[in-house]
Amino acid sequence: MGQKVNPISFRLQIHKNWNSRWFAGKRDFAKWLNEDAAIRVLIEKKFASRPTISRIEIERSANLITVTIHTAKAGVVIGRGGSGVAELKTQIEKVASLPVRINIEEVKRPELDAKLVAENIARQLERRINFRRAIKMTAQNTMNAGAKGIRIQVSGRLNNAEMARREKVIEGSVPLHTLRADIGFHTARANAPGVGIIGVKVWIYKGERND
Repeated sequence: MGQKVNPISFRLQIHKNWNSRWFAGKRDFAKWLNEDAAIRVLIEKKFASRPTISRIEIERSANLITVTIHTAKAGVVIGRGGSGVAELKTQIEKVASLPVRINIEEVKRPELDAKLVAENIARQLERRINFRRAIKMTAQNTMNAGAKGIRIQVSGRLNNAEMARREKVIEGSVPLHTLRADIGFHTARANAPGVGIIGVKVWIYKGERND
């Protein structure tokens, strides 16, 4: 029986880092953890209509929460004249216990970001695009963008089938056991009309890290 390990947590402190970076005592830990979860849900819901958010990092100091949003479309998040960031900051401060500062960082190559790729496939499946075409085209685009390898797996009632099944496509190499390998991983869910939920998993191998 295979033991599945998340490729991100497997590489923590080797060349991956936590998305929430702070230290708390027993009294504050649960409260801060719930705040972080609420902030992430709020941001994801705000931009749920199109997959633009790659990663949300939260850092806490004694009197400030710094939220860094990595996005493929910085203009959508910032809004006209910065109105989007100001509105988002107001909403976050309603659920946070400290003042909030928001940083926006643009993802230069969204085709190499596992979360954006997985959510893009999920949106295509929701629009009833053939799953084979969706995953093969996406895999090819990622390889053309400079990835060393990609693995995409979809599971559920594919093509309106009576029974759920699992299909995958692999391009290049994806060495999951090599700790030096820089691998991005994400899962997404497509609420496909008439067939229910279809799960999407994406692994993207970007080369070896020596730092």
